[in-house]
Amino acid sequence: MKIGFQSANKVQFIGVWRMQASTERDGIKLDGSSEPIEFRLDGDLIRGTFYLPHRAAKELPVVVLAHGWGMVAGGDLEDYAAAIVNAGLAALTFDFRNLGKSEGFPRQEIDPYRQVEDFRAAISYVRTRPEIDRDRVGIWGSSYSGGHVLYVAAVDKRVKCVVSQVPTISGFKAAQRRASGEKASRLRAALEADREARFAGAAPATIRTVDKDPTAAVAYPEADSYEYMSSEAARCDGWVNEITLRSLELARTYEPGVYIKRIAPAPLLMIAATDDALTPTDLQQDAFNEAHHPKRLMLVPGGHYAVYREHFDKTSAAAAQWFSEHLL
Repeated sequence: MKIGFQSANKVQFIGVWRMQASTERDGIKLDGSSEPIEFRLDGDLIRGTFYLPHRAAKELPVVVLAHGWGMVAGGDLEDYAAAIVNAGLAALTFDFRNLGKSEGFPRQEIDPYRQVEDFRAAISYVRTRPEIDRDRVGIWGSSYSGGHVLYVAAVDKRVKCVVSQVPTISGFKAAQRRASGEKASRLRAALEADREARFAGAAPATIRTVDKDPTAAVAYPEADSYEYMSSEAARCDGWVNEITLRSLELARTYEPGVYIKRIAPAPLLMIAATDDALTPTDLQQDAFNEAHHPKRLMLVPGGHYAVYREHFDKTSAAAAQWFSEHLL
């Protein structure tokens, strides 16, 4: 059923295969090799790509990267990985369970708590690789996964360095700003109806993520969300313009910012946009102020998607430099 607003993990690793690559991604030339990989978590296969720099030395540091809300591997996620690989580090990109090329049901359900476990399983995977120094692991996340890396770095001390870009800090506070009054009441009624219908055995209700029509009942009605996600869809095999309605309910329970004090001594780079309305800039800055050193805040002008678009060169270079400084 489609609807609008109106109405103790066990990890198992399996085989991989290798292919050499030197490809252009919107001006980023990957100087190294790429390898499709997969590993198993709680019975589901998580799929991704493992990268090594050209003329790789033994026991390399590695960075694990995953994308934000509902997005999948491909597109600019691989561009960020290429910038890191070209700096001399290994990298892994992957799709969260229920999305893209990874397994898991319900499809298109975005569960932040499961995604955090996916991230931690990906760390376990890269630490099995013979090319990798197990003690030099970094993580990169943006938007929703920007919140994930704050959480993971705080609770998983295998992480030695973190870059969090335009992160979710408080799902509840962000939701309050996005939907209030009558809109919030309609959404709450829809979430409650979906919960009871699922309890009775119905399939999960779904909602489109974006739409060209700014008045359409979608999760992200903003024009810049439509422009960014629809353009990235052409580069991201497996992206679907739909999420379960429950994903919105789960997001409102997610508070990764409360963990930020526990990240140190792992170095934290936070990249924020000055006029971010999706993951509000003030929430990011307030959270950053609570983090302990070593830390750095990078501010770029513009809205949420400016970090991927007009400032991609700056944000990707800053991330690569941060990991190089603290892991190489």
